[in-house]
Amino acid sequence: DGARNLTLDSIPMGLPMSDPTAWATAMNNLGMAPMGMTGQPLLPDFDPALGMMTGIPPINPMMPGLGIVPPPIPPDMPAVKEIIHCKSCTLFPPNPHLPPPATRERPPGCKTVFVGGLPENGTEQIIMEVFEQCGEVIAIRKSKKNFCHIRFAEEFMVDKALYLSGYRIRLGSSTDKKDTGRLHVDFAQARDDLYEWECKQRMLAREERHRRRLQEERFRPPSPPPVVHYSDHECSIVADKLKDDTKFLEAIQTLLTWIERGEVNRRTANNFYSMIQSANSHIRRLVNEKAAHEKEMEEAKEKFKLALSGILVQFEQIVAVYHSASKQKAWDHFTKAQRKNISVWCKQAEEIRNIHNDELMGIRREEEMEMSDEEIEDPPEMKETEETALVSQVEALKEENDSLRWQLDAYRNEVELLKQEQGKASRDEDTTKEQRMKFLQQALQGMQKHLLKVQEEYKKREAELEKVKEDKLKMESLLESLKEQESSTSRVCACSQEECAAEKTLSNGLVKSEREVLLVGIISTFLHVHPFGASIEYICSYLQRLDSKICTAEVEVLMTRLQNTFRQELSGVGASLEKRWKFCGFDGLKMT
Repeated sequence: DGARNLTLDSIPMGLPMSDPTAWATAMNNLGMAPMGMTGQPLLPDFDPALGMMTGIPPINPMMPGLGIVPPPIPPDMPAVKEIIHCKSCTLFPPNPHLPPPATRERPPGCKTVFVGGLPENGTEQIIMEVFEQCGEVIAIRKSKKNFCHIRFAEEFMVDKALYLSGYRIRLGSSTDKKDTGRLHVDFAQARDDLYEWECKQRMLAREERHRRRLQEERFRPPSPPPVVHYSDHECSIVADKLKDDTKFLEAIQTLLTWIERGEVNRRTANNFYSMIQSANSHIRRLVNEKAAHEKEMEEAKEKFKLALSGILVQFEQIVAVYHSASKQKAWDHFTKAQRKNISVWCKQAEEIRNIHNDELMGIRREEEMEMSDEEIEDPPEMKETEETALVSQVEALKEENDSLRWQLDAYRNEVELLKQEQGKASRDEDTTKEQRMKFLQQALQGMQKHLLKVQEEYKKREAELEKVKEDKLKMESLLESLKEQESSTSRVCACSQEECAAEKTLSNGLVKSEREVLLVGIISTFLHVHPFGASIEYICSYLQRLDSKICTAEVEVLMTRLQNTFRQELSGVGASLEKRWKFCGFDGLKMT
C-alpha cells in the first residue's frame, strides 16, 4: 500500500521516468523497494534492511547504550503501524519484518525523550506538529546535529512518543536527503524529571507516614485522666473510694500520685496514714478472693476427674462386651464382616480407653507429687512419743477392724449373689461355681479367724497402753524427787536414746508407715478371697476404689518387700502367660 501511494503521489513530481536511477534513489532513501510503473523492480539487489540514506547503517538493538528489550506498545495505539499524515510532513511506518527498535533502561520519572534521525531542514514547528499528537509538550531543545530533546507534561506521553521510533519522515513531497530522515526515539535522562520524581516520592512517603501515624493513634490506648490536686475534700473522697472494690484502682492510683508529688507533710500525715491503712485492709479482701478462685479451680479439677473416671468405667464395660462377644460361643454365630467390625471396634475402644487411663493416672501422679512436696515443705516439728505412738496404733487397729467388718459384709453379699446366679446358670458352669463357693467359704473362715486375732491384739494393746500410763505416773513421781540438773541431763539422754531406738526400728522394719500396714491388711484380705491369685493391675484397681491416690508401683514395691507374706507366680502358657500374686502369710508365719 505504501509503495502504491508513493507512486501515485509522486506522479505530479517533475522527475522524468526515463531516468530510472533517480527514481530508484528516491525510493531507496524512503527504505522501499524501487518499483517501476509496470510493477518490475528497478534494483534487483535492493536490501530493505539498509538505512534511510546512503552510508547510514540501520539501528541495531545490540549497539552500545541501547537495551535489547523493545518498548511496549501503548494500549491506545494500533498494533500495526500505519502512515501518519501531518500538515508539513508525512510519516511512513518501518518495515514490519525488521526487528523493533530497542531502547535504553527507563529512568525513574522519565518525561523527556531523545529524538534522533531528524531531517536537516526540520524545524521546531515541524517537530512540535509531529509530537504534539502524543500529548502536551512543555519544551523542545533542538541541536544542530539533527536531534533534539522533547519534554512532555506526563510520563505516559513518553510511551506514545516511543511508538513513533523507526518511522521515516518526509517533509512535503521532496525526496532530497535534507528533507528525509528516520526517527529514533529513546528515553532521556533529565535532572528536572529526576527532581520532580524525587519530590513526588517524598510527598508519597509523607502521606504514608501521616497515614501510619493516624492508624497508630487510632489503636493507641487512651491516656489516663489527670490526677486532681490534693485537698481535704479530695482526700475524703479518695478514702471512701479505697473502701469500695469497684473504685479501688482509681483511688490507689491517685494516692500513689499524691505521695510521689510530695503532698505528705506534718499536717496531712494522719490523712495519708489512714488511706494507707485502708489500702492494707484491701489485701485481706484480695487474699479471700484468691482463695475463692482456688477453691473453684479445685472443684473443677475434682469434677473433671470424676467425669473422667466415669467415662473410663463405661469404656471398661464396652471393652468387656467386645471381649465376651469374641468368645467362641458367640463368635461362631457372626459373619466374617461382623467379626471384622467387632475386632476393629474392640481395638479402637481399647486404644481410647488406654489414652484416657493414662490421662487419669497422670492427674493422680501430679496430685501425689504435690502431696509429697507439701510433706517435704512442712516437716513435723516434734516427734511422737511412745504414748502417742500406741494411741495411733490403737486407732489404726480400730479402723482396720471396721474396714474388715465392712469387707466381710461385702463378701457375704457377693456369696448371696453367687448363690442366686448359681440357680440361673447352665449345668456346664455348676462345677466352677461350686469351687468358687468353696473358696469363698474358706476365705470367710480365714477372715473370721483374722478378725479374732485382731480383736485379741486390740485388747493386748489397750492393756499395754494402761501399763504405759501407770509407768508414766511412777516415773513422774520419781523425776520430781531428783534434782533439776540431774533431771535435765537424764531427760536429754532419754530423749536421744528413744529417738535412736525409734529410728533403728523404722529403718530395720519392713513396714515403714501406718499406711503400709493398712495396705498389707487390705491386700491380704483381698488375696484370701482369690486363692488362685490376682494380677497387680486387678489388686490396684480394687485399692484405687478405696483411695484414688494409690499407684501400682507403690503396691508392687511393698509386696516384693514382704516375701514371707506375698508370693508372685507365673500362670498360663505362651501368649497367655500372666504374673499373679498369692497370699502366703500362714506358711511364712511358720518359717519366721
